[in-house]
Amino acid sequence: MISRRDFLQVSMAASAMVGASGFGNWARLAAQQSLTQDDLLQFDTFGNVSLIHVTDIHAQLKPIYFREPEINLGVGEAYGQVPHVTGADFRKMYGIADGSPSHYALTYNDFTSLAQTYGKVGGMDRVSTVINAIRADRPDALLLDGGDTWHGSYTCYHTEGQDMVNVMNALKPDAMTFHWEFTLGSERVNEIVEGLPFAALGQNIFDAEWDEPAELFKPYKFFERGGVKIAVIGQAFPYMPIANPRWMFPEYSFGIRDENMQAMVDEVRGMGAECVVLLSHNGFDVDKKMAGRVKGIDVILSGHTHDALPEPVLVGETIVVASGSNGKFVSRVDLDIRDGRMMGFRHKLIPIFADVITPDATITKLIDEQRAPYINELTEVIGQTDSLLYRRGNFNGTWDDLICQALIEEREADISMSPGVRWGPSILPGQDITREDIWNATSMSYGEAYRTEMTGEFIHVILEDVADNLFNVDPYYQQGGDMVRIGGMGYRIDVSKPQGERISDMTLLKTGEQIDSSKTYQVAGWASVNEGTEGPQIWDVVESYIRRKGTVHVEPHDNVKVDGV
Repeated sequence: MISRRDFLQVSMAASAMVGASGFGNWARLAAQQSLTQDDLLQFDTFGNVSLIHVTDIHAQLKPIYFREPEINLGVGEAYGQVPHVTGADFRKMYGIADGSPSHYALTYNDFTSLAQTYGKVGGMDRVSTVINAIRADRPDALLLDGGDTWHGSYTCYHTEGQDMVNVMNALKPDAMTFHWEFTLGSERVNEIVEGLPFAALGQNIFDAEWDEPAELFKPYKFFERGGVKIAVIGQAFPYMPIANPRWMFPEYSFGIRDENMQAMVDEVRGMGAECVVLLSHNGFDVDKKMAGRVKGIDVILSGHTHDALPEPVLVGETIVVASGSNGKFVSRVDLDIRDGRMMGFRHKLIPIFADVITPDATITKLIDEQRAPYINELTEVIGQTDSLLYRRGNFNGTWDDLICQALIEEREADISMSPGVRWGPSILPGQDITREDIWNATSMSYGEAYRTEMTGEFIHVILEDVADNLFNVDPYYQQGGDMVRIGGMGYRIDVSKPQGERISDMTLLKTGEQIDSSKTYQVAGWASVNEGTEGPQIWDVVESYIRRKGTVHVEPHDNVKVDGV
């Protein structure tokens, strides 16, 4: 008799072969003129339960450009495995034709020319259209938001997240979990959560003083859909007090807490759950490890690392789904649940091509209402770029190169540092840079641009520490984003080495001299997690720099040499 795991593997293989995943239909289309909304939304309805997943929207209400990473290295067991495959290798893995819509949506090569062909992506009014279409086909589908929603834009900053709350409430999710939301401060987060018309979930959100589950954030919620009793368990970002300022939410603690996760799975199964869904903001590699350690989870909807995968990854009997970021994709997952077991699934990663999908007029109006009080500030042109500005990549992106140079020149520093955050839309060569564009790349509630003295030894310690957050072979110790971006300095990194031995050949670029461990350097940076950091806001620093330059140009560089791959 075929085992359940074998059945799921056959299901996945069949999806890949005949396109039942929904990926092949649009992946093989050669040009936008042959791509229609019906193509994007076509789905062979399956089973009796549908899940809709969005995550890491980062407050992007309007369509944007967003370039996928060029470098996304995996270490240990993750080496060479998705999502740590990019570019041509990724296209080969999934049979993606060069120049196709999926080439543009899922990889970085030829981004500028393909962006000019296929246009912008995302826009929450287009996302709404997709959600409405899925609900029309499956009226009781569950809409689940993976977090990083109330953060990342000018209007979100100035409304303390209310613009995104208003729009997401109109989309009527069933549950969400959290990460950057907490950087609004716990008082504001508590205020919003108390008024949410849907579930705020986090089995790992605890009261810091008593080390007990926080009352405001429930660990799970039950739903009856398609005749199936479904338990959705929430998992907030585990390393909030490490990656973000602890002082902003001192009454809460987080952590992975996989023993408690197992207890929650066992608890809901004991209460009759026939399907267990984990709505996670762990990051993909952490979710894979958790799937191997915690038994009884049917589906993990993964967030945080912004990965977009056209097929789920199977770990034992758990399918792990990655749905991208910035409103660029919506995932639909159909499940066949029989006699309390998941017997099969179908999946589709739906790209939100803004020029193809008709916007939901009601949501368009609501979005415009959120933006109206700020429209003059948002649309003011600060300068132009003749370079592609993008952020994603393990070591550098041109947006952060620009920010680092702005810090050096505006703050009169030798070296600059910019955090390795993954959010931030792209800007094409020849485009105007508006104030909104700058804020999309810099907006946060602790954006002060500091200037301080650091010894060469301390700079080395910082780089080693951040590198371990990214390249520790145990995913449970990967506690941050991408590598801190460095301006004015070059270095070599061996990702195969242990902590303390990865960083070498640190060089001050303006002199070509090796960084002296005992010497002091002027360092400018931003997004310090330390309370009381002083300095101008980073968006003002960048705006001043761009105004002074008029047109910005970012030269490609190889200041970071990577070994061990």
